[in-house]
Parts: sequence; C-alpha cells; structure tokens
Amino acid sequence: MTQDIKLKNKVAVVTGGSKGIGKALVTALVEQGAKVVIGDILVNEGEELVKALNSKQPDNVAVFVRTDVTSWDDNKKLFATAEKEFGGVDIACLNAGISEHPQTLFGPLEGESMTLKINLDGVIKGNRVAILHLAKRGGGVIVNTASAAGFVGTSIIPHYTASKHGVVGWTRSMQPMIDVANVRVNAVCPYWVETDILASIDVPGVGFIDVAPKVPMETVMDAYMTAILDESQHCQTIIALPDGVRVEPAFNIWASCVTQEMVEAKMVDYKEEVEAWKSDLKEARMRANI
Repeated sequence: MTQDIKLKNKVAVVTGGSKGIGKALVTALVEQGAKVVIGDILVNEGEELVKALNSKQPDNVAVFVRTDVTSWDDNKKLFATAEKEFGGVDIACLNAGISEHPQTLFGPLEGESMTLKINLDGVIKGNRVAILHLAKRGGGVIVNTASAAGFVGTSIIPHYTASKHGVVGWTRSMQPMIDVANVRVNAVCPYWVETDILASIDVPGVGFIDVAPKVPMETVMDAYMTAILDESQHCQTIIALPDGVRVEPAFNIWASCVTQEMVEAKMVDYKEEVEAWKSDLKEARMRANI
C-alpha cells in the first residue's frame, strides 16, 4: 500500500469476501487494523479465512455469516451480526458478484438473470441496510464493487455489463447521503483482474482476454483504500487500471438541458430533498429497530 492507513477500531462488512477481490480486501482491512464481518455463500472458504485471520491476532478480528445478498433477511442479519460482535459498522463494501454464461442472451425466455439479482439488486439491498447502521454510528462509507465494464459496452458479458452500469448509476445517485447521514458512497471499478469471474468467461472468440493487460491486486486494493479513506471522495467511481488508480469524473449533462433558472431551482429542491430523506431515514431506523 502506498498510503498511511489507519483503520484501528473501525468495523467493516464485506460481501463476497470469501475469495477473489473480496478476500484480498478483507485481508487488507484486517492488516490495517479493522475488524471485519464477511458475508458470502461460500461457507467453507469464508470460515477458513476467518480462522486464518483470527489465528494471527490476540482477539478475534473477523466473523463469517452465510449471506445470500439477494435476501433482505440475510442482509439484515449480516449487519446485525457486525453490530452484535463488534459494536457497529463504519465501512460497508458491497462486493459480491458473478458473471453468467454469455449465451444466456439466447436462453429460454423465462426466469431472471442471477447476475442482475446479485450484482445490482444485491448491492442496492446492501446499501439500504448499510445506511441504517452507518447512520446509527454517526456516519461512514459505502464502497460498491462495479467494474470498468460499468463504462463501456462488453458484448461477451452483456448481463454483467448491464449490472455494473447499474452499480455506477446507483453510486452516482447517492449525493444526498453525505448531508442526510454523513455517509459517503463510492464505487471501485477494476479492469480485468485474475479472479474466478475472469476464468468463467470461456466461450469461443474471447481469447483476447488471455493476452489483455491485467490489474495487479495491490492496485485494486489501493483503489478501495482511496474510496474508504479519502474523505473528499463521494459519489465517485474509482477505476483500477493496469497502470494505476484514477477517478473517473461523472458525465456532465448536455448544455442545452441546463438553464440558470434550473440550477437555482435545483439548489432549493435539494435542501427540501435532504430534509425529506432525513425524515425517511428516521422512520426507517425506527421500523428496523436500529
């Protein structure tokens, strides 16, 4: 790591934390002093990781909870466990993701895309539960795992690409949360990384992936730590590229769509929006007993 990172006494929740990028993130957070609750459907891998991390510390620093991120109950249980075991949540990393076989584009015309359910709906559910717990803590940060595929069309994995575009859009729509609950929301967007998702893209005509540049895991972790620690970053998309980390600015709306009158009205509307969100947040926390 290139940063002076201090996460002592911080508590993080990481979904999809049993292997791949999630496992590297869990390890990095613990190395920097955080306590971590891992949520994943990969029970054996998750429990082994927790065992390995705790064996190196005088006190337990990691807990595993079997979590299906598409389930509201599982998301609520995950964050409640973090509060029960470690006293609260400061950091929420919604990282769980998959990529379905590209031929699902022409599969049977029924059912749902699990890629969209996990990568997008699972992230949104995790965000909504996380905000309630972070607000109780007085604020914190959410980091959503998106992808470089969230910015470009990738025909070989269209469901995955659509899901990551959705995560980018959701993240950039969370601007009020900093004023409503002192919660920052960012997305980390890696290019190709050597993970199981990359290995799963196994169809004719995509051999270029084998020779494409890859992002070192250390660079991916630098992107996450930028999202977590740099308090100037909010609603940002932080890309991990083969040559380093960069922040990708949001698209500026077309000039013909904006007037000074509109800008002034939006400033007034935003204040009212924040107050409405605060009221909604209070009611939501009461309903959830958080």
